[in-house]
Amino acid sequence: MLRTLRKLLSVSSCSPKEIQRNSPLMETEIVVRNSPEIPQDVLLDIFALLEIPDLMRAGFVCSSWHSAYTTICNQLELYKKPQTPCLLYTSESAGENVACLYSLAEKRVYNFTLPDPPIRSRYLVGSSHGWLVTADEKSELHLVNVATGQQIALPSVITNESVKPIFDDAGTIDKYELWEPMHDIDLDFQYTAHHMTIHALDELRDFFYYQSFIFPDPSTGSYIVVLIHGLSLQLSFARVGDCKWTLLPPGWDYQQCMYTDGLLYAFTRFGRIDTFDLTSPTFTMNTITDCMKNYIRGCMYVVQTPCGDLLQVRRNYELIDTDDNEIIPETQEILLYKVDMAAKELVEMKDLHDQVLFLGYNQAQCLSAKELPQLKPNCVYFTDDESCVSDYKNNSRDIGVLNLENDSREEILPQLWSSWPSPIWITPSLASMNWSCTTN
Repeated sequence: MLRTLRKLLSVSSCSPKEIQRNSPLMETEIVVRNSPEIPQDVLLDIFALLEIPDLMRAGFVCSSWHSAYTTICNQLELYKKPQTPCLLYTSESAGENVACLYSLAEKRVYNFTLPDPPIRSRYLVGSSHGWLVTADEKSELHLVNVATGQQIALPSVITNESVKPIFDDAGTIDKYELWEPMHDIDLDFQYTAHHMTIHALDELRDFFYYQSFIFPDPSTGSYIVVLIHGLSLQLSFARVGDCKWTLLPPGWDYQQCMYTDGLLYAFTRFGRIDTFDLTSPTFTMNTITDCMKNYIRGCMYVVQTPCGDLLQVRRNYELIDTDDNEIIPETQEILLYKVDMAAKELVEMKDLHDQVLFLGYNQAQCLSAKELPQLKPNCVYFTDDESCVSDYKNNSRDIGVLNLENDSREEILPQLWSSWPSPIWITPSLASMNWSCTTN
């Protein structure tokens, strides 16, 4: 039955939004009309096995299928299908508000129309759990769910302690002041001075945002957004619905974050690991290790495996001189290390066995190829990992799959330039958020 359903859906090359925006597929309608009526409970069982793009397409074939689709959307506990990550990018030909989603499961592209401001005018600052964190032309942050189209404004950038507004004569914000703490390593990371710069509204995002992370918040049933920002790479966070950002105690050079059991783990470039209890009224910093014994520099990711192990992943680049006299970074090597917290050292690993990694400006993921058979085991799927700096807008992209067994590299979408914003991995989700602004 599932194979038959997918055959029906394959009649069309339309995206879910195109199916919704136009009339349902005529050929599929004819096949469905001439087929026996499928009971709703059977449809629900079948739909629960579909990837989200297939599910959305199925939901707009006919009224009974739409009813089953709506039931699943309203009762997500019925829908437990593990989702295969997709590559999100934009295309000038698709339109300013359109996000293109390349499905690794189906090897095809879907187009999703997103709300204003246009996605091609934004920066992508992170993605996780089906949500993008985007920065608009006023450097304000928004959460966007690509599959559902829901958009939520995060607290204004001027609620961050590092940013002050500058008003024009009409009382409108015209520029931003950015106050950066200057740290002194010899004084145990204590800040001794501040440096101030002034930026246009659309320029602040170039200098202020490094990366964001989205974590489920069991205490509220919503999400926490953690932001690494500024030249010193400090941490701020906000729960969805907060009206301001909360600056965490002074630290510096944070690269990656994880959140579990109310504790935020923050990892620096040099191996330092700090924790913050976000369930406490006061957010004190606790350093659990100053550095790893055999710490190796390089582009670093932290990820938890399906069995609970903590990995640090290093990504090494080679600068390539293209035919257009353009020098671009190209991923050449991925190094894996298991974090031994007791010994405070990194243990080198040779392979991932039946697991796969997704690296880029998204929240890094380690997934099981057994649960997602469309993925290639012992491989790393990667995209660009450049910070949001406009100098990179016209560069070709570093996107591919690296096989850890033989170090061979495979292209995912050959000749993909996707001038802006940088492509990013995202795992589609039908989750929605109910929220209202509250004070911290």
